[in-house]
Amino acid sequence: MDMSNGEVHQPPFARCYASQLLRIDSGRGATVRDAAGRRYIDFTAGIAVNALGHGRRDLARVAAREMRRRIHVSNLFATEPAVRLAEELVASGPFDACYFGNSGTEANEAALKFARLYALRTRGEGHHRIVSFTNGFHGRSMGALSATATRAYREPFEPLLPGVEYLPFNDAKALESLDDRVAAIVVEPIQGEGGLDSVTAEFASALNEVCRRYDILMIADEIQSGLGRSGRLYAGELSGLKPDIVTLSKPLAAGLPLSATLIPERVNRLLSPGDHGSTFGGGPVTTAVALRVWRTIREPRFLQRVQSAGERLAAGLERLAASHAIVAGGGTGAGLLRGLKLAVSPEQAKAATGEIMAAARVQGLLILRSGADVLRFAPPLTIADREIERGLDRLDAALETVEREHPEYAASPAKEPATARVSK
Repeated sequence: MDMSNGEVHQPPFARCYASQLLRIDSGRGATVRDAAGRRYIDFTAGIAVNALGHGRRDLARVAAREMRRRIHVSNLFATEPAVRLAEELVASGPFDACYFGNSGTEANEAALKFARLYALRTRGEGHHRIVSFTNGFHGRSMGALSATATRAYREPFEPLLPGVEYLPFNDAKALESLDDRVAAIVVEPIQGEGGLDSVTAEFASALNEVCRRYDILMIADEIQSGLGRSGRLYAGELSGLKPDIVTLSKPLAAGLPLSATLIPERVNRLLSPGDHGSTFGGGPVTTAVALRVWRTIREPRFLQRVQSAGERLAAGLERLAASHAIVAGGGTGAGLLRGLKLAVSPEQAKAATGEIMAAARVQGLLILRSGADVLRFAPPLTIADREIERGLDRLDAALETVEREHPEYAASPAKEPATARVSK
């Protein structure tokens, strides 16, 4: 194993991860440093996890204080941080209880189990169907994976759960086929892995109506889009979505493993001890840190700042879309979860996004992809305006490099030349 030059080659990790990885040594705010001392503006935030930025001493103090008192007690006992956090999360909507897990996939797994149990105990057998949507992503455990429509994720592990159906996203007419045999509909208000498309107001209204009509539980997967990322506490607020269950994770404990599944009273009253559980979920260290994160993010001034920073980022991405032939548009996402769609053919998409991500890294910028042909930007919610502009400048340079080295991308028929677009 080679660990030279700020990278690690052939690490002793399972081969489901890359064989060459950047070694991150430290970070502060929206900047990280690799093991060779190079600095990068971080437009990834650990895949939308580090909402409050890197190197937070206040969160370190909270975690250290709890660890000196007790690290773990299991779910056979309670601690004050877990109780306080659950109380405040439940108070954020029409919820009655909170189930703590460790990851987004666990939050969705719990939601699916609760939904099937609710349908069984209120309507009997045969009402177990789960509905999700094209380009959605809900996790990699067997239940959450079953509700993930993209076949490439599912195919190697089939057969998965029976009774799962995939409908076209944002197609209200497709919902007309549903009835009370459906236990749950699971939907991302913004599709984090599916190109950052958002639920439309029309689709949200149709979802709300069909769930009310048939007593179907709507599960809003807010694991990536929730907790301030969209500029709202929950991204579903943007479209008027009225979920029964909300799942949270990524930024909840600022990088420590924690998830929450928020459930209504009509589900909670049907649960009994032993129906579900997690040894580590809701421990005192993670919930104490999460309580500090929650109280920071929920403040109106904090959310207003995310909205203004998101508008700045969106405007910058639109400028890049207008000046680069390789870019089709920058209008996806919301708040500080934004996308830049490439004007490349489906055959070119994987290579083109990979080239741009690599070129951005050379320029000192870390970015993600979403779906096949969208670059994804999810910086810390605390990022400063000057860091956004600096990151956009580095992205501009990366796009120029790739267009110069790969003229076949810029010549894609998916978009007219940038000069023609700017002149309109």
